[in-house]
Amino acid sequence: MSTHAPTATQLQLRLQQVLQPTQLEVIDESHQHHGHAGANGTGFGSHFRVRITSPLFTGKTPIARHRLVYDALQDFMDQGLHALAIEAQTPTA
Repeated sequence: MSTHAPTATQLQLRLQQVLQPTQLEVIDESHQHHGHAGANGTGFGSHFRVRITSPLFTGKTPIARHRLVYDALQDFMDQGLHALAIEAQTPTA
C-alpha cells in the first residue's frame, strides 16, 4: 500500500472529470474507522462517502452506477483507498 493516501479533493476532481456530476460531495470518514480493517492509522485517506448525481447514471441500475464510480477511482483504490460508501443518483431520481 502506498504511503500517499488519497484525499477527498483528489477523489472529487477525478469524479468531476469522469462522471460530469450535477451534484457531488466527497467526505473522508476515515477517522470513524480507526482500528478497523483497511484503516491506515492516519485517520484519513482510507474510507470515503461519495454522494453523486450524474446524467451518466440515467438508465443504469444502482450496481452499474456504483461500478462507474469504482472504475473512476480504481487507481486511488490501488493507493490505499479501502472503502467507499456510494450514494449515486440520476438527476431525476
